[in-house]
Amino acid sequence: MNNRSYALPGRALITGGTRGIGRAISLRFARAGASVIANYIRDRRSADSLKAVADQEGLSIDLCRADLTTPQGLEQIRKSVGQQPLSALVHCAATGVHGSFAELTPRHFDWTFALNVRAFFELVQGLSDQLSPRSSVVAVSSMGGSRALPYYALVGSSKAALESLARHLAVELAPRGIRVNILVPGTVETEAWKALPERDERLAAAVRQSAIGRLVTPDEVAAAAQFLCSDAASGIVGQTLIVDGGAAIRG
Repeated sequence: MNNRSYALPGRALITGGTRGIGRAISLRFARAGASVIANYIRDRRSADSLKAVADQEGLSIDLCRADLTTPQGLEQIRKSVGQQPLSALVHCAATGVHGSFAELTPRHFDWTFALNVRAFFELVQGLSDQLSPRSSVVAVSSMGGSRALPYYALVGSSKAALESLARHLAVELAPRGIRVNILVPGTVETEAWKALPERDERLAAAVRQSAIGRLVTPDEVAAAAQFLCSDAASGIVGQTLIVDGGAAIRG
């Protein structure tokens, strides 16, 4: 898929938009014609790197540093969006604690669900007036939303909640011309994997499971997000698009 095949005029907000899959989505959307607001919270180096690429290529990408789990952060997002309409909102920001169930605490629970689920709820609700007819909302989930993965109880359950919320929003917002869908990447090797237990073994297992014999790339996931937010997907509402190289169909 090339960028011209699925043009994205208008403005797009990408949460978690400066690293990993979010960075790939920000760049792909901007290259397809969108004016992108890329949200981040901590990693200034990655944000500056994204902005440097955008400036070099003449892309429209603005940075918005905001903690989406706080009222102040959500207000900062609203100020960055302003009163202009949004044509796309992609919630890629995510966090979580990877550990056995016995190691997890209520604080871990609240922290994980605050960004992965509640922030999505508050963003869509708070930016409802800016979401124009024919706009698209994409909730980025993971395979852990429907499968039990090692050390993934909190993140996986939060992603399952995110998916359920997205399906309900899809029904409520469709009459306004706003499409809501779910994007589920398979195993993608990003910086987030550095913190996961048994990293090398799990990545090797994912390659063996893949029907294409490799991991999918951030840009392949970004291409799927571009499709979902384009007019080519105008009839797709409340659906889940899995980009995993065929891993899920192998059991």
